[in-house]
Amino acid sequence: MKPLLKPFLILQLRPETEASDSEYAAICRNAGLTPAQTVRIRLDEEALPEGLSLDDYSGVIVGGGPGCVSDAPEKKTAVEARIEAAVLGLMPEITERDFPFLGCCYGIGILGHHLARNVSKERYGEPVGTADCRLTEAGKDDPLCAGLPERFEAFVGHKEAVQSLPEGCAHLVEAPSCPFQMIRFGLNVYATQFHPEADGAEFETRINIYKHRGYFPPEEAESLIAMCRAADVTAPERILENFVSRYGV
Repeated sequence: MKPLLKPFLILQLRPETEASDSEYAAICRNAGLTPAQTVRIRLDEEALPEGLSLDDYSGVIVGGGPGCVSDAPEKKTAVEARIEAAVLGLMPEITERDFPFLGCCYGIGILGHHLARNVSKERYGEPVGTADCRLTEAGKDDPLCAGLPERFEAFVGHKEAVQSLPEGCAHLVEAPSCPFQMIRFGLNVYATQFHPEADGAEFETRINIYKHRGYFPPEEAESLIAMCRAADVTAPERILENFVSRYGV
């Protein structure tokens, strides 16, 4: 990869250090980034810098997390509320400028909530496992989907989902279990419902960390880990690689 003049801003939402560190390493590995080519901010531990300028970065990558934007305010912890406010606070400028953005899992909730307030638990939640993803016609022509097979497996696990395609968005990837697996607003603002950074080992780590967070009965953890070890999930990482290749400056 060519040297970067500007780093990528990686915003992380996970309050568990092991999960956060593992996710950050996976993002860097699959995107082809070194730590020196990123600015990492754990929003559970620190606020966004005062006066943060998007002009200082090649793009923004938002990781996943256990929070739900559709939860009632009184059900959110103070940390979850602070994280949500921080990321949502960046979205007006990101969408107005069509600034390079890739939101992973929680990121599609943030984008959908910002654009249309249409994220809920009404439909399309997916248990921890793999989704049978397919490129749409728009996805086949999108540069971030270059190199992806027309059909591929990706790791998922979420309680809420975008309920309809927000105005101004292209629908890039679908699945029977949750139709809006990847969308693009404008030309450069992307979000996935699945986890493009996660392979089987990464998802096994998360299963162990989150087995008491309501995503699945704790007694199912071992069978889910076996599923992760057997799954062949390699295609989604191309999205991260393509994002960095396209927007790295």
